[in-house]
Amino acid sequence: MQFRSSDIDTMDTHRRAAFVNSLSGFKSANLVGTANAQGHTNVAIMSSAVHLGSTPPLLALVIRPGEEARHTLNNILDTGCYSLNHVTPDIIEQAHQTAARYPADVSEFAATGLTPVWVEEFGAPMVAEAGIKLGLCLREHQVLAINGTHLIIGEVVLADVPSAWILEEGAVDLSLANSVALSGLDTYWQARALKRMAYAKPDVPPRALTGSDRPEKHAP
Repeated sequence: MQFRSSDIDTMDTHRRAAFVNSLSGFKSANLVGTANAQGHTNVAIMSSAVHLGSTPPLLALVIRPGEEARHTLNNILDTGCYSLNHVTPDIIEQAHQTAARYPADVSEFAATGLTPVWVEEFGAPMVAEAGIKLGLCLREHQVLAINGTHLIIGEVVLADVPSAWILEEGAVDLSLANSVALSGLDTYWQARALKRMAYAKPDVPPRALTGSDRPEKHAP
């Protein structure tokens, strides 16, 4: 079945949101931890983290306009720091509940039973129960003219990743980390590796790596 712009435009609001949100496929599930200038904590689930570059290590977040997103956004703009924490299967319920519209004076940590953990000299809380924990400093903020969405670009300044989850060439094994993925607005998935592919070259056919292979380095 093909959907044209007119078909999407005439969908019921909730149906359209569910439909369009699922079109991009699987997305990362992260809890964004923040605090305001007075130290009041906030944590919210988001699925918009995007890798922008490795030198420096940059990740982007897309935060939609609207009051429900302002607590996290305001905290990031006020303090310049925030954390990204991978959701794991055992905290899906608590993570999903952070999307509820709690008043600004209610911490989602307390409301959902998640535990804030602080790292010395970093001004945002991380989620103790999360597998991988990242600390980011705000580097750029843009408001997109097309729909008022906020683009937040942060630099990773600390990463809490157990060494057993890091592969020889440096990549993190997300299956060992038990990181889950999101599709649409409310469906959580557990990923498993299907195969790893050798570095693509125009004159070499595609080849799956075996356990004894060491992948070639990509250009920086």
